[in-house]
Amino acid sequence: MTDGSSIENAQEFSFKAETKQLLNILIHSLYKDREVFLRELLSNASDALNRLRFEMVTNQNVLDSAAELNIRIKVDKDSRMLTIQDTGIGMTREDVIENLGTIAQSGARKFLDAAKDSKVDLTQVIGQFGVGFYSVFMVADWVRVTSRSFNPQAEAVTWYATGEDHYQIGRADMSERGTRIEIKLKEDAAEFAEEYRLKNIIHKHSDYIGFPIYLGDGKDAVNKQTSLWRTSKQEVTEEQYKEFYRQTTLDFEDALTHIHISTDAPVQLYALLYVPSKAERGMFSLRKEDGLKLYSRNILIDEYNKDLLPEYLRFVQGVVDSEDLPLNVSRETVQSSGLMPKLKKVLTNQAIRELESLAKNNAEKYQTFWQEFGAYLKQGVASAPQETENINPLLRFKTNLNPETWSSLDDYAARMKLGQKEIFYIVGEDPKSVLRSPHLDYFHSQGTEVLLLTDPMDSFMLMGLHKYKDFELKNVSSAEVDATQKPKEQTETEKIPDADFNSLIERFKQVLGGRVTDVRASNRLYQSIARLADADDTVNPELQRVYRFLGKEYEIPKKILELNPSHGVLKNLLKLETGSELQNIIIEQIYDSALLVEGLHPDPSSMASRVQQIIEAALAGKA
Repeated sequence: MTDGSSIENAQEFSFKAETKQLLNILIHSLYKDREVFLRELLSNASDALNRLRFEMVTNQNVLDSAAELNIRIKVDKDSRMLTIQDTGIGMTREDVIENLGTIAQSGARKFLDAAKDSKVDLTQVIGQFGVGFYSVFMVADWVRVTSRSFNPQAEAVTWYATGEDHYQIGRADMSERGTRIEIKLKEDAAEFAEEYRLKNIIHKHSDYIGFPIYLGDGKDAVNKQTSLWRTSKQEVTEEQYKEFYRQTTLDFEDALTHIHISTDAPVQLYALLYVPSKAERGMFSLRKEDGLKLYSRNILIDEYNKDLLPEYLRFVQGVVDSEDLPLNVSRETVQSSGLMPKLKKVLTNQAIRELESLAKNNAEKYQTFWQEFGAYLKQGVASAPQETENINPLLRFKTNLNPETWSSLDDYAARMKLGQKEIFYIVGEDPKSVLRSPHLDYFHSQGTEVLLLTDPMDSFMLMGLHKYKDFELKNVSSAEVDATQKPKEQTETEKIPDADFNSLIERFKQVLGGRVTDVRASNRLYQSIARLADADDTVNPELQRVYRFLGKEYEIPKKILELNPSHGVLKNLLKLETGSELQNIIIEQIYDSALLVEGLHPDPSSMASRVQQIIEAALAGKA
């Protein structure tokens, strides 16, 4: 029977329609990552061994009860034969018909539905549909499965198929307990008859199966068996944590921190998570996507699972393993069972707690984290408002009074002036220019601290960050100010008489025309000549910036130009001939400079010729 062409006393059966379709896809359409067939077969073998171990807890009447629980793989390179044998629970004839002769129709249908979606990598999800065994036909000319149940009275049985419409089942001679799978490899799958290739696949997909996997006649297991994440924290050294991270990511830099989780409630869970030191993946990184490695009972079932952490923590790397998670179920079934949300909640809480601890105990490391991953947390504030209570304490800001250091919202609150009821912020283009914003004049004069928000993601963050504890957040450009609280030098500065100032306002309106909605005096400008303010009915400035960053078709609303009635430039402007060219271009420049400070000027280079005219006029006046 070495040619696999027949089975003595065999009975022939036909596959159902869904199975035929599925086999056709596997045999003729899937060529990418065919190595996953070994992962699926080893997963099944591990499951059979786990089931036997559970059976032996209460039942001593087991065939070969003293036999080691293991998996052995043998290859014959010349004949392209690959054999995988386990000493697990085994199967009766009825089990074989149920497990190999038919596929759960729901699983087959879902797989076939998934196959219609060109974006789905079927080799990565095949096990989730309960059809993992059939992936063997991606590499096999024929397959023979021989099995003997743990029940001493059961007879051995053989199943044989070529991937065509039929399969055969018959009696077999097998004295030992367990299941043996013989695979005649296709010519273009001869690589899987190479021991080095099999070793690589085992290390990649099945290294942490909890039973020894032997290759050839070797007496040493190929796989590690004991996974680091299932090892007690007290038994793991810092170097082992670092080495595991290097091996799984090929990151040349150590992770900023790691999180080792072992819990039985509310879900049974083992996890080992890492926060990388850099947001950008290196060119040699093993991890090509976001997502955690998801294991069920030490079997890798998803290389990049994106459902275990919220989007704003997608930079976290690592492994999650749960025995509550079935191996061969669809993602939809797992989610509907309520297990994934429970796992996600535990992992998210642990990750947040670790970041809080890092911020508290190692400010320097946390600063590195914030500079690399702060944008992710800001995105979380904008996209997950239900989680802002957890995220907000992790946020960091620079301020007008502390522009070189990072401050938390708690730091800011602790430094607030007596009676201050709002957290003030200003949105700008870059950290240096925002400090020169006219909107800060009043707050500088009062010694009031203001958050400097100059990162593009800050505008998105503000869509979800409206309040922290008992303090509302307020943009300084629209904040109410107490005009009676003026610095001494401002109080002593003489204002332009009302009549003269009103005529100046009219001149500004004539020159600027419809570019502004109004020109008026300001009660909050001390150092600056002018500022642009929003009319009461315009879209808030944060949303204006969001539209701009998203590239939406959006016309920036016209602003109100506010002038400082005590400023020397305006006093000298009044001395120029009304309607003169020099007066007009200075008015234009005052407006353009205000646009520039706001980050709203559509073409800053257009000011060059006008600035030159003003310089020439100034020099001529000095001559």
